[in-house]
Amino acid sequence: MQANKEKLEIVLKADQLCVHYDKHPVLWDVSLEVPKNQMVAIIGPNGAGKSTFVKAALNLVEPFSGSINFLEKGCSIAYVPQKESIDWSFPISAFEVVLMGRYGKLGWFKRPRESDKIDAIKMLDIVGMKAFANKQIDQLSGGQKQRLFIARALMQDPDILFLDEPFTGIDMATEKVIIDLLKNLKDKNKTIFIVHHDLRTLKRYFDWLILLNTYLVDFGPIDKVLTKENIEKTFGNSLSLFEEANILSMAHTKGL
Repeated sequence: MQANKEKLEIVLKADQLCVHYDKHPVLWDVSLEVPKNQMVAIIGPNGAGKSTFVKAALNLVEPFSGSINFLEKGCSIAYVPQKESIDWSFPISAFEVVLMGRYGKLGWFKRPRESDKIDAIKMLDIVGMKAFANKQIDQLSGGQKQRLFIARALMQDPDILFLDEPFTGIDMATEKVIIDLLKNLKDKNKTIFIVHHDLRTLKRYFDWLILLNTYLVDFGPIDKVLTKENIEKTFGNSLSLFEEANILSMAHTKGL
């Protein structure tokens, strides 16, 4: 798939990965490698297997065949699922949600220390949510909920972070806050995987690209992989999507 591979440290490797749901193939024969310290976009149409790829990496679904593994031993991993998969009616405050991110290190039967509570407030402050610490989660806006769960993930101090469509249903101002935060994490040698859908922002946000449509279309550095041909293979006869994305991206770069 990828020509002229750079000699980069590989953090994630899939080898002929296949995942079925009720005997229906969702991912088929996916083989790829992703280097460490990248902002990685996972792109494809609805039903392409993007979320399934993430869940397979996290051992939340079992492959039908093949494998997907992290090659960095002892790395810590955090996951921010889609907002729709969370019960927002559960009676819990924003502070308590973030504090839950520390339980993996403490164990469920140990009480959080004062230092853990201080860290939870720090994480809320980092994502601009300190003022909402005592708010019940069902009182938060869509963008606030997304920031909240990123703060919870940061409490785990992850080496690798997965986010499943974090920009769905939020405004551009909140999206900018989140992407700036994630880029800052990447600059601290973290690897970020994001299931994404907006072609217009790919070149501005990401270093690396995985294109899926049940099978693997292509993967690699975004400047090499984001082509008209690959977009057509991924989305069908949708070259206008690519052209529109290029025009809007150029306009944004020029400040138009």
